[in-house]
This record gives sequence, structure tokens and C-alpha cells, in this order.
Amino acid sequence: MTLIFGLFEMLHLHSFTFNPFQENTWLVWNDQKDCIIIDPGCYSPQEKAILKEFIHDRQLKPVRLINTHCHIDHVLGNPFVSSTWNLKPEAHRADKALMDAVEQYGQMWGIRSDSQPEPDYHLQDVKEIQLGTDRLELLFTPGHAPGEICLYSAEGGFLIAGDVLFRESIGRTDLPGGDYQTLINTIREQLFVLPDDTQVHPGHGPSTTIGHEKKFNPFLG
Repeated sequence: MTLIFGLFEMLHLHSFTFNPFQENTWLVWNDQKDCIIIDPGCYSPQEKAILKEFIHDRQLKPVRLINTHCHIDHVLGNPFVSSTWNLKPEAHRADKALMDAVEQYGQMWGIRSDSQPEPDYHLQDVKEIQLGTDRLELLFTPGHAPGEICLYSAEGGFLIAGDVLFRESIGRTDLPGGDYQTLINTIREQLFVLPDDTQVHPGHGPSTTIGHEKKFNPFLG
């Protein structure tokens, strides 16, 4: 997927569906090949190889590792990405308890989880993520997870939505730190104010648009 900014600059996106939870891992990169890895869920050796080969074949330069939130399915690939490209995960401090419990949740689900690298919990103090001359606005979007964030590109017309909003669905709120009314308020106040043609790229399932969800999402009608 390629999004055109202006006449000459381009921002590119690609997703992989990884791990038993069928999580969407997103890459965003510019024409200079600088790349952000968002929510690496690569779990098996084969999945790790797929991610590494894609980045190598396109000569991308991973410069940041961002976690929209710290549920286990979105951070399983953190150790691999961190050690391979010498990147420290960046996350919101409100999700620290979730990150600390990743190995415990792995045992509950029968999933082996390598020790997580210590994140840089600073995203609560950040309003945008820079990628060369491009920027992604950081939106604080709790409800599914207490420290969840989304990344929005006004120029590109897209939103990396984590597990906040799905096609005709929303993130579950029965996990630790979840709150249904907070999530509904988040979507209405933070996401539904975006243009209707904004492409929404979620952490699971197919992409959608803000306009489609306003019309057809049964949780938000």
C-alpha cells in the first residue's frame, strides 16, 4: 500500500498477520527507507524470518519500534525486533502493568514469550512521531487498554488503530485495564472527528474507514 504526500514524497504501509491471535503488524516507511515497526507480533521462527526478509529485500532502515498497547499479541515480536535492529520499544506508561504481565499471560494461553526488553515509557508525553520529514499524530485512545495510542496521518489519510476500532466492531473491554464506556467515548471523541474517508488500519482483521464505521458499526450506531 502506497500513500502519496504532495507531488514527490511518498509514505508506504505494509501489514503482516502474525501469531495465534492473528494480529496485524504494521510497517510504515518513507522514500528515504526509514521505517517504523508498529506492534510486532511475529512469534514463530518463520514469522520472524518473513519480517526480516521483507525489510532486507526493500532495504528498509528500522528507526523506531512503537507499541500501540502492550497486550501480549502486540508485543510478542518486541524481543526479536529489539535485538535485530537495536531498537527500544516505545509505549505509554499506563500500559506498564500489561507489559510486566506478558510472560504470565503467555503461560495462561500456552504461548512461550521471550523476556521483553525494557520499554521507553514516554508516549504519554508525545504529540507526534517523526519519520524523516513526515509526522504521525499520536492520539491517546484508552478503553481497550489503559495506555493505548493510535497513530494518525492527516496528509496520508490513514490511522493505525491498534485494537480500538475494527471493521464493524470494537476492541474487547473484558481484559485487565479495559473499560467499555471509556472505549466508546474514545472512539466518538478521538476517532469519529476524523474525516470520513480516513483509512482505519486495525490490529486485527481488514481495514475500514471512519465513514463506514459511523454508518455500520453496531456498537456505535
